[in-house]
Amino acid sequence: MKPGRTPGGANEERTTGVVPHRTAVGTAPGPVGCGTICRVTSRSADAQRLSDLARLRRVRDRIDREYAQPLDVEALARGANMSAGHLSRQFRQAYGESPYSYLMTRRIERAMALLRRGDLSVTEVCFAVGCSSLGTFSTRFTELVGMPPSTYRAEQAHETAEMPPCLSKQVTRPIRNREARAT
Repeated sequence: MKPGRTPGGANEERTTGVVPHRTAVGTAPGPVGCGTICRVTSRSADAQRLSDLARLRRVRDRIDREYAQPLDVEALARGANMSAGHLSRQFRQAYGESPYSYLMTRRIERAMALLRRGDLSVTEVCFAVGCSSLGTFSTRFTELVGMPPSTYRAEQAHETAEMPPCLSKQVTRPIRNREARAT
């Protein structure tokens, strides 16, 4: 062997067809197949996906618990140690809707229950469920339920008066993703 040459150098590649693999230090050559790299990459990608799903579940649980608090996507992302864009993309991929849409659906579901009772005004219900704008609340309510909150309150207070709460909740559940019935 010539001085300055190491086993597994360029000569090995020409004679054996194997590309030498160098370690982090760069001195110990050896062939590495794609199988090893692919398995390591696949395991780390799976671990990352599981970690992201766990964080997304925590975000969804936080929305379910704290829907009446002033939450926004940036605050949810900070709590999950993610960027707002990454959280939105991952949440939509996992649950089929954006975090904001999910939050508003939770708020509207709770608003429906409060409006069915009939003892609170639409404005009081709006603020009780965490919405800061009556206009946004009314628009989103109409999109999900198919009628304005004041109309819903007037109709449902009478229709569900004799119905058990567990049944009225099932019957009056909002429809997601802009699938409200035509009026």
